[in-house]
Amino acid sequence: MHTKIKWMIDPVHSEIAFKVKPLIIPNVKGVFKEFEASIYTIGSDFMTAEIDFWMNPASVDTGNANRDEHIRSEDFFDVEHHKEITFTCNTFETVDNDGSYEMYGDLTIKGIKKRIELNVEFGGVIKDLWGAEKAGFTINGKINRKDWDLNWNTLLEAGVLVSEEIRISCEVQLLKANEEPVFVESARAINN
Repeated sequence: MHTKIKWMIDPVHSEIAFKVKPLIIPNVKGVFKEFEASIYTIGSDFMTAEIDFWMNPASVDTGNANRDEHIRSEDFFDVEHHKEITFTCNTFETVDNDGSYEMYGDLTIKGIKKRIELNVEFGGVIKDLWGAEKAGFTINGKINRKDWDLNWNTLLEAGVLVSEEIRISCEVQLLKANEEPVFVESARAINN
């Protein structure tokens, strides 16, 4: 018998962000304001994590209302027809003994599912003043937006094009939600 632990994302202390570099001018940074996840680990071993993450593409915020509306349009996320972006993962590889590892999972945007790799730095688990357990992570990666049919591009002012590479940059704090004893081999089946 092993303890299966449920973790939740603390939205106040987490940021799901991306950067796109238009050629020539500085990066455009955006964040998603609405997201959540269902994360289960065996004990506090995050190498056993089963992650189901969801975010609302309509909640994108780049600090420019016109640009945000364009990103929500059919040219990019097409939020009228695609209400969520998802990431599911249960595969990890240790990079070093200092809490760095690779996380592999399926990213689905506009109904297109592709396997991606993300770099994870584990900041550790602490108890806050009220006894709640929290875990911190920094997550980074790169994807090519055209893999998900985010193909729009045009010459902007001064002949600037938008890069195909999207950099993912996230700071995530998890809160321990509960503990329930289950057998390791049936852990996912019991909670689905």
